[in-house]
Amino acid sequence: MKMRRLLLIALLLLSSGCATFSGSGPDTEDPLIASSHQTVDDLLQNIPSGKELNRRQPIIVASLVNIDDLNSSRLGRMVAEQLATRLTQKGYSVVELKLRDSIFVRQSQGELLLSREIKDITLSHKAQAVLVGTYAESRGALYLTVKLVGVGDNVAISAVDYSLPLGSDVRAMLWNGPQ
Repeated sequence: MKMRRLLLIALLLLSSGCATFSGSGPDTEDPLIASSHQTVDDLLQNIPSGKELNRRQPIIVASLVNIDDLNSSRLGRMVAEQLATRLTQKGYSVVELKLRDSIFVRQSQGELLLSREIKDITLSHKAQAVLVGTYAESRGALYLTVKLVGVGDNVAISAVDYSLPLGSDVRAMLWNGPQ
């Protein structure tokens, strides 16, 4: 009898553990990830004819920066990572800047592409475009602008504006201090 109870309790615990597991599939996707992925989908969809990107020629993704001081935050770096992920999922070649020794990278600022560096980086990687972006915080929302900029002429190929509700998760990621 005791053994049966222990077995029943063990089965209940095991089955409840399985029931509480949540995956990261499209139905349970986080709003920040979903908005980043949708942004890339919109950028790619809005590329005018004649300016199409070559999937085999690299794209460089820079951290999004605060429009007021051009510094990044964890949010700016994380959104950049999510944008790069989506480009990769769509079959585009994305340069991983964190693996590069000679790029200006500071923990609090991410991969900020300085004008004197961008030419060297894009030339060495034969990049066709750079994905850049800015954000601005308001009382209840975070407004973001993301652009694909052609390397040869510094002209925007495609651009998307969107906003995120300024909830506690987004607000926490805007702060650069330790968590």
